[in-house]
Amino acid sequence: MHEESQNPRIVLVGNPNVGKSVLFNVLTGSYTMVSNYPGTSVEVSSGRCRIEGRSYEVLDTPGMYSLMPITEEERVARKILLTDRPDVLLHVVDARNIERMLPMTLQLIEAGLPVILVVNILDEAERLGMHFDLAQLQKNLGIPVVGTVMKRRQGLDELQQAIAACKEPTASFEPYAVDLETDIARLASLLTGDYPLGTRATAILLMQKDAEVEEMVRAEEGDGFPLIAPVLREIQFARRADLNLQISLERKRMTRKMLDGALQQDEDEHPSFGEMLSRWAMSPISGVPILLLVLYFGLYQFVGNFGAGTLVDFLEGVLFEKYINPAVIGFLHNLTDIYWLRELLAGEYGLWTLGVRYAIALVLPIVGTFFLIFSLLEDTGYFPRLAMLVDRLFKQIGLSGRAVIPMVLGFGCDTMATMVTRTLETRRERVIATVLLALAIPCSAQLGVILGLLSIVPGALMVWLVVMIGIFLLIGFLSARVLPGENPVFYMEIPPMRLPQLRNVMVKTLTRMQSYFLEILPLFLIASIILWAGKMSGVLDLVVKGMTPVVTAIGLPPDASAAFIFGFFRRDFGAAGLYDLQTAGLLNPAQLTVAAVTLTLFVPCIAQFLMMKKERGLKTSLLIFVFVSVLAFATGWALNTFLLATGILS
Repeated sequence: MHEESQNPRIVLVGNPNVGKSVLFNVLTGSYTMVSNYPGTSVEVSSGRCRIEGRSYEVLDTPGMYSLMPITEEERVARKILLTDRPDVLLHVVDARNIERMLPMTLQLIEAGLPVILVVNILDEAERLGMHFDLAQLQKNLGIPVVGTVMKRRQGLDELQQAIAACKEPTASFEPYAVDLETDIARLASLLTGDYPLGTRATAILLMQKDAEVEEMVRAEEGDGFPLIAPVLREIQFARRADLNLQISLERKRMTRKMLDGALQQDEDEHPSFGEMLSRWAMSPISGVPILLLVLYFGLYQFVGNFGAGTLVDFLEGVLFEKYINPAVIGFLHNLTDIYWLRELLAGEYGLWTLGVRYAIALVLPIVGTFFLIFSLLEDTGYFPRLAMLVDRLFKQIGLSGRAVIPMVLGFGCDTMATMVTRTLETRRERVIATVLLALAIPCSAQLGVILGLLSIVPGALMVWLVVMIGIFLLIGFLSARVLPGENPVFYMEIPPMRLPQLRNVMVKTLTRMQSYFLEILPLFLIASIILWAGKMSGVLDLVVKGMTPVVTAIGLPPDASAAFIFGFFRRDFGAAGLYDLQTAGLLNPAQLTVAAVTLTLFVPCIAQFLMMKKERGLKTSLLIFVFVSVLAFATGWALNTFLLATGILS
């Protein structure tokens, strides 16, 4: 337990997609912080809350399925339990799948942790004809049990009362079969150290050949470990064929016993519309048309036409161009007669004219509309179903359906999506996903500008779309054949399909917009200073001249070189440069299409490259950088040659 001078700690654990993050947000409100867990690249959310006048620290751990970890996220979640025993442990489960999730509850009880079972998504379970007697379940388990619907804050008061009343548990657990209990007790009796999970749970993990736990026991027991080692080897050898299976079967037996009298299931319950929609979204026959509708109305119409068209036209073309820019530029020019300072503040690459204008008038409305659509779809539970839908296709490119999450996030911000690739199980998957994100997934601001530009040219958007999908699938397919490793196994919890909650959608959208804007504005200003310094020193002209032969080789005017240089600072910066070229009338339809394809495929921005270096290492990142650069211009040249030969888009 924590000392009285410290805030008691509440730790949330459970499978992915059971509502942990919703519960965390409800408990902590705005007092949250997301950071990498020490020594890893896995993010952990922390925050504070007050319950009955007492302040608590709250930790939301990555998803885990048991105390025996497989993925890096599960290792981090367990390490939190191993390194700092929580004062309250909330095990959040999906009521619809409680029989599959309750074995982990039994493990946590077995470890002597102060567990409160949070049976979430009760409303959807009841629609499926599941009827819970939570008082009986609490009696069977011997721990507090609270039923909730956290998206609607149902059960929050009862949960807070249970947290405030939580006490150190007494030793209580359901015994395994006699022969298994004998081995567990024999090994546990030899453990004399102080273990966060208790000697019993530690002994079981030792028997299951958990390397991290064995290392911990070696350190804790010191000279006493040689007495434990031969007993451990004897048990492991004797049970080498069936230990994990027997433990799994025993926990399933215990789970059925715990649910006896606490759960009844109606057999003839008709599926709700939400359940039918859920099935349609995962079926290839109906799921593909649903996906096309989402892409058309969500990305093309809302983000492309409304965000990059209507909103950008109003902000950039009306507010900034007619009212704000003249006033601000006039004020800054009157402020000083020093040429270099006037150029820095309001010149061609000035802090205001390039940095602030691009960030507010061009990028923010596009990012905002994307995040609104993303939050809306996320709150309905659509993304896990999309993952199931594309799993078979993704396996052909060396990925599982789980990779759809970073891919979709990439349409918001490729830097953030590259970081999320750490949730994929194998290094091979993570490398393939990183390559595809760097190559063929445009961020929301870049995508919005490109959709807005290409939508005014008949046929251009279709050409761009066909090329991007073709490159995505081709490079993914080749990567899966070149990189060593086996295809991943895919498993994902499916949350309920439901109407989005307006409050949840708005909070997520505004939070993401704020975080994104605070990230990009300093980068835009820094990029403006670098470009200004390059212009004043003449270095920028040299770089532009150096790129001119490459740019003209793919049929673009020399002025387009600057857009590609901008794109290296940020992808959306380059897209905004393309917007300026188009509005100046420097690109015909074919050139616009070639420029859009090449710029989309072009090297990742600095922020994404730095994230790639952090996640994949410098060598891999440089290889990806060079590969993407060469492929982008090779594709641009081939597309330009094709368009000139066929006369399409002329």
